[in-house]
Amino acid sequence: MKLNQSQRKLRERIIQVLKEQGFKINPHVKPRGCSKTTYRRIQQKARLEQLTLHKNFLVDSITKVKDYCRDGSEIDPQKISLELREVQSDSFEEILFRWWNLVWWSIPFQRSYGRQMRFLLWDTTHDAPFGLICLQSPVLKMSVRDNYLGIPKNELDIWVNKSLNAQRVGALPPYNELLGGKMVALTLSCNEIREAYRRKYKNYISIIKGRKLKPELLFITTTSAFGKSSLYNRLKYNGEVVAECLGYTQGSGSFHILNGLYEEILKFLLSIGINVARGYGHGPSRKLRLISLGLHHLGLPSFEYHGIKREFYLFPLVKNLKEVIQKRKRPIWVDRPFNDLVDFWKERWAIPRAERMPGWENFNSNNFLKKTEKMLKEL
Repeated sequence: MKLNQSQRKLRERIIQVLKEQGFKINPHVKPRGCSKTTYRRIQQKARLEQLTLHKNFLVDSITKVKDYCRDGSEIDPQKISLELREVQSDSFEEILFRWWNLVWWSIPFQRSYGRQMRFLLWDTTHDAPFGLICLQSPVLKMSVRDNYLGIPKNELDIWVNKSLNAQRVGALPPYNELLGGKMVALTLSCNEIREAYRRKYKNYISIIKGRKLKPELLFITTTSAFGKSSLYNRLKYNGEVVAECLGYTQGSGSFHILNGLYEEILKFLLSIGINVARGYGHGPSRKLRLISLGLHHLGLPSFEYHGIKREFYLFPLVKNLKEVIQKRKRPIWVDRPFNDLVDFWKERWAIPRAERMPGWENFNSNNFLKKTEKMLKEL
């Protein structure tokens, strides 16, 4: 289609913003390098946009966060005792979850539509948040997942709606220096998450085809942050592989299309008569589809492919996952109580790490929060 002046300006603005983030365009989008430092720098603009959007909440909540933030020297690894808390709306856990979710990670959080479950791992001994898990509805089509599991195309909605994707997985300071991320990753396979899912979605009906499904969470998927993952790679529990690497994603997504640009693309689509309805019932891939559609009509070649490929991991919650999907066999559930995983993590990772690398004790919560507050005020 022939673009008018304002549409040409939008097209040019998209190209300019991508270049400012650190991409090169020739004619497709590619990162300027393949190091983790480069990938973090590319995501910095989207992260700052998100922090600016939530600035008031983040500044107002620092006092509460400070009450539950510990110095490394305050933590006794031998005495760490964890419980898994499902985050409820309007709770103090939700405030802490939101704050750390926005501040701590270099990858900006992206909320999807559909199912969502949030969990906080809490150190009851030291009365502090240990780590976060955010689970969301997966995208309907993911070739690396669908081919591995042998999911029939006409049954995609069944099996995808019996899974979740982990959008956020990680440990908070100072626990991250004790390899707390391994503990949070192990938690994805615990019985308690599967049971919480059953309680929450016992009356769930799939919107795509109106199917009523049993509230069975059969598997969880996730991707590495940048390239190869040190968190999920070779993750085992008592000799059993917990996270199976299925390969790499194709490098598509929407983080590099900043929210301001996204809203402009939606206005453009509306102006040419395209329905941009979003929300519940349209699926977690709706944003990416709308971006792709807008870029196409602006004459931009597949800019939704940002070129940052990530490792794709599968956490089976049943021992016979492929047989359940392909042959409708009865699930043989993996049995991993959360408390057993905690004991295993402490002996396998936390205590040896604390003895081998004592530098983890140097984390100063007051210094960290002062730097964060200063950064927020400068936004």
